[in-house]
Amino acid sequence: MHTDNQLEKFKQLKYELTRFMMIYKFALAEMETKIDILKEEFQLLHDYSPIEHTKSRIKSPESIMKKMLRKNSELSLPQIRSSIKDIAGLRITCSFISDIYQVSAMLQKQDDLKVLEVKDYIKNPKPNGYQSLHLLIEVPVFMSDCQEHVCVEVQIRTIAMDFWASLEHKIFYKYSQAVPEHLTRELKNAADKAYELDLQMERLHREIKEIKDSQEDEDPFSELRDMILNNQQFSLPDNFVKLLKE
Repeated sequence: MHTDNQLEKFKQLKYELTRFMMIYKFALAEMETKIDILKEEFQLLHDYSPIEHTKSRIKSPESIMKKMLRKNSELSLPQIRSSIKDIAGLRITCSFISDIYQVSAMLQKQDDLKVLEVKDYIKNPKPNGYQSLHLLIEVPVFMSDCQEHVCVEVQIRTIAMDFWASLEHKIFYKYSQAVPEHLTRELKNAADKAYELDLQMERLHREIKEIKDSQEDEDPFSELRDMILNNQQFSLPDNFVKLLKE
């Protein structure tokens, strides 16, 4: 039978664990809101967004504990917080490589975010071919009684990079990390081809944009005739457009 003292300790532990996991959930929610705002801003103002979609996750307590045991670290909440930087993870998928760096720059310009570390696996891919841009970002979370600074790992990659990474993970999981050498070589070769595809699509995107820009230069007021806001299209009167031309 548990004593009152033991029950009080259990309650306190539950409270601390719940609060610990909760601040990572809130930090992710803040980051997702920021990304949604950027995505909608670009879509409305430029009719194009560098952000295709996002995916977030929080490591389970079991996964956190296993990682701490692998690190041979003390199982305490302060030690977990300082040792594991990817408890909260946000993956941003972009269409083009240039979009990756644009999104990264936009996040780094936000005053309330603090970039702790940048790892560029695009310019310096991992030996297995993995490519992505990783940011460790400290996010302020305002609780009822204090302000917490929470680390979120942000991975930014193209659709091709994400496709390769997803399949590579499934293959490694199936083989329990013991992947035959010839498959490792083929995976690296596939990563190189995915990067070549990214470069080709980047070139096509740039050329098409140049054509579109030149057409707009001929009639810079053409896009003013139609506006879209809150998924509703508004047609501006020709007289209004004429006034702007004068």
